[in-house]
Amino acid sequence: MIILYQRRQGRGDYNYNIGIFVDGPNMLRKEFMIDLGEVRRIAQKFGRVTIAKVFINQYAPEKLIEAVINEGFECIMVLGEKSSDNTSADVDVSMTVAAMEAIITKDIDAVVIVTRDADFLPVMQKAKEYGKRVVVIGAESGFSASLQNAADHLEVL
Repeated sequence: MIILYQRRQGRGDYNYNIGIFVDGPNMLRKEFMIDLGEVRRIAQKFGRVTIAKVFINQYAPEKLIEAVINEGFECIMVLGEKSSDNTSADVDVSMTVAAMEAIITKDIDAVVIVTRDADFLPVMQKAKEYGKRVVVIGAESGFSASLQNAADHLEVL
């Protein structure tokens, strides 16, 4: 009875476990106004969110960290050198490792990657090799065409 009610509310099949991985420096910018609550709602179309992680660098403001935690996401801070465009390749590496660990060792059926960065294409391809569904959530400006074409499902915020 509860599952039927949740489906009527627009949520997915709760037999599926979903992992969300957010590229914070790439997506959580003022110009995009990304709402993590909306990210969660999109992911819930596909099942029950069992992993929800936002990767940030040490330059993230305190208010951003607080907002991430208040939305129920785990905030992973990655230390690294500042690049010219205020993003950090170190975040990409940490997020890739965490996503691959979940794909290989956790009981997830789909991975939701929130980014615009083509660096995550190999993660998506490997997830598909392991039989996982791949959802990509991005933003228009600079959104990689390769990510858009490789996704099983695409959402543009």
